[in-house]
Formats: sequence, C-alpha cells, structure tokens
Amino acid sequence: MSKFLGSHAINMDAKGRLAIPARVREELAQACSGRIVLTANAPDTEEERCLLIYPEPQWEALRPEIEALPNMNRRARRLQRLMLGYATPLELDSVGRVLVPPTLRDYARFEKKLMVIGQGKKLELWNEERWFAWLDEASADDDMPPEMEALSL
Repeated sequence: MSKFLGSHAINMDAKGRLAIPARVREELAQACSGRIVLTANAPDTEEERCLLIYPEPQWEALRPEIEALPNMNRRARRLQRLMLGYATPLELDSVGRVLVPPTLRDYARFEKKLMVIGQGKKLELWNEERWFAWLDEASADDDMPPEMEALSL
C-alpha cells in the first residue's frame, strides 16, 4: 500500500509537463509501475481547487464507490462530475514526467510553480501560491469532528 508523505516544490514547464520528485516517483513505481490517474478535487471552496494523483490500483478501487453515489443528491453529483469527468489516466515517462492536460491545468489554475502534497494513499497537486494561501488561512471557525478531538498528537 502506498504511503505518500511530505511536500515537494516543483515546476511545470510551458507545455504543461512536470517531473514527479524522485522519492514520490519511487513510491509510484512500486505501487503502480508509474501508472496514475490525475483528476480534479471536489473542493468546499474555490481556494481549495487542486488536483488529485492516485496510483492506478487505488483509483480503480475508489472509482466504483464514486459511481455508486446517489446522483440525485446535488453534492454527490458534483463530486461525480468533477472526479470522474476530469479523471485522466497517465503514465510517468522514463524520467518521471507527466503531461498535465490543459483542462486540468485550467481547473486548478496552475502556473509554473506547484506543490506536491502527500496524503497517504494519494497525492495532491496545488498551485504553489494557492497552497501557501490555504496554509495561512485561519481555520479556527471550522467545527472539529469528534474523530479529531480524540486524536492525541
């Protein structure tokens, strides 16, 4: 099972190619031989738009769960449209690069500087400026779920 951790600053070239950091690339090679699915995150706010990178087997396990959501529910339908509608299978090239499709670059408002953020079973890919703005946001207004209240760090 993949265990993606850490954050990595990377650059995207003018053609939309980005090189996956070596440590992450090694984990992807073990998890899926470099075959990934890149898709849109279904954010709560505009500021949280980013992309999700799933190892292909992880995506194939998750996809039926997304498809099975009740599409008469507005939030479920939005999640399906974003995650399934933007899902793009990709394979890392011999030097660990992928080409991010223009539709996904536009959705996530990507510029040259990006951040790769480990999230355990998946990775998030953020516009660097948006990532740091999100980090600086005050989140004290959010309700803390009971699972977090019981967590001892």
